[in-house]
Amino acid sequence: MDQKILLHKINHNKERMLTTLKWIIFSFIVGIILGIIGAIFYHGIREVTAYRLNHDWVLFLLPFGAILIRLMYHLAHYDNDGGTNLVLSAIHSDDNIPKRMSGLIFVATIFSHFVGASVGREGAALQLGGSIGNSVGKLFRFNDTDKKTMIMVGMSAVFSALFGTPMAAAIFSMEVVSVGIMHYAALVPCVIASFVARGVAAYLGAPNASYVVEEIPAFNLASGLQTAFLAMLCGLVSILFCVSLHQADKWSKKLLKNPYLRAFILGTIVFLLTLLVGNQSYNGAGVDYIEDCMDGNTGTFAFLIKIIFTALCISAGYKGGEIVPSFFIGASFGCLYGSIMGFAPSLCAAIGMGAVFCGVTNSPITAFIICLELFGMEGAPYYLLAIALSYMLSGYYGLYSSQKIVYSKYKSNYINTHTK
Repeated sequence: MDQKILLHKINHNKERMLTTLKWIIFSFIVGIILGIIGAIFYHGIREVTAYRLNHDWVLFLLPFGAILIRLMYHLAHYDNDGGTNLVLSAIHSDDNIPKRMSGLIFVATIFSHFVGASVGREGAALQLGGSIGNSVGKLFRFNDTDKKTMIMVGMSAVFSALFGTPMAAAIFSMEVVSVGIMHYAALVPCVIASFVARGVAAYLGAPNASYVVEEIPAFNLASGLQTAFLAMLCGLVSILFCVSLHQADKWSKKLLKNPYLRAFILGTIVFLLTLLVGNQSYNGAGVDYIEDCMDGNTGTFAFLIKIIFTALCISAGYKGGEIVPSFFIGASFGCLYGSIMGFAPSLCAAIGMGAVFCGVTNSPITAFIICLELFGMEGAPYYLLAIALSYMLSGYYGLYSSQKIVYSKYKSNYINTHTK
């Protein structure tokens, strides 16, 4: 009997070692591949954005761009695009991720940035990485559990390559799927793929994202109360952003049933709003405007205008995601708060970015790590306090309807529901 137990333990340890080795090899390979793809994606968005900023005539394509994207998806027989929700759903269940998703989202996102749609890029990265990770799992005949892990590995790799926050990217794909639990079985491959992809992307010229916080006061009771009040407001802003996106999509589909007419009308509205604003601050991802906020400069209604632009563009059918717009909204709102309250506008912009990101994704650990990677360790107490409060006060709203709230935010209760 003792010999049988010993043999069982030896075989069990051997199996664990082989499984670990398998994930190290595949995550390294996937990291290299997606690091290259992520770098190409980054340079593509950068080039088309630079061209648009130097050639205002491109904005005249806004009424027609979403029509072309919808036509492209139709010709690819993918009219019912599930987007990031489909990727998350595939991890929860056995939903299939079509191989064509990666190519479609790659082209559509770059084109959306070219014409000036108010969209991000990380949402596209999650779809791109998830689709390719799923395809790799199928190619090597992984079982259903391992395929889900490979989806998360792909998500982490492209997010890291594109945005330059490898630690946050490694955690995000495990955290965003199910609120209240973490898929730790994917930790090793996600970490390896994330760092490898970032290294490859950096070698190919995709820089790390970072910002300078101009002033960080000593953390004490007064500054903590200021931060707490800002965090509570950011929780409400994150709800406003999520509700605006969902309701704009719902009402536009109800009032404009023809998707091509809907794309044209909403695209035209965005074009007219751009002319009314008089500049391109709210077109594209808005990374330059975030830098202005970090310098303490923002418009009074900038965060509201960005919400409107993004909701209209996503409803029209433009692709790219909502994460970078949430950074814009958080930074501009935080900077505005700091300016009004006379409390370190640059720091408040950083706090706002982390708090609103947490509120819309329900991912507090990722939000905290992103703040550390983007802004450094010095403001850590501010970021942690703000993210904790925003997580609690943003309720069960979220960007992704397929995201599950497994455990309550308020009690240690199993609720297993979806975000609103």
